[in-house]
Amino acid sequence: MKKISVCFVLLAVLLSDVMCAVVAYNYCDLLWGGKYAGYSAPANTAYFYAIPFLMAIIMCLILAWVFRYKRQ
Repeated sequence: MKKISVCFVLLAVLLSDVMCAVVAYNYCDLLWGGKYAGYSAPANTAYFYAIPFLMAIIMCLILAWVFRYKRQ
């Protein structure tokens, strides 16, 4: 079960990296769009893209903890 735990921890780390890339890209896009393309949403709304990633990271860490300490 500890191998599964390690897999979930690695998945959580990978998801955090992807989350940072997605939020940064969308922030830059909204910042540019607000200045030059006339977007009405502020650039800070890009942080809402992090919510699903944060929920998935939390679930992965919970599952890693459960599988690490599961007794058989």
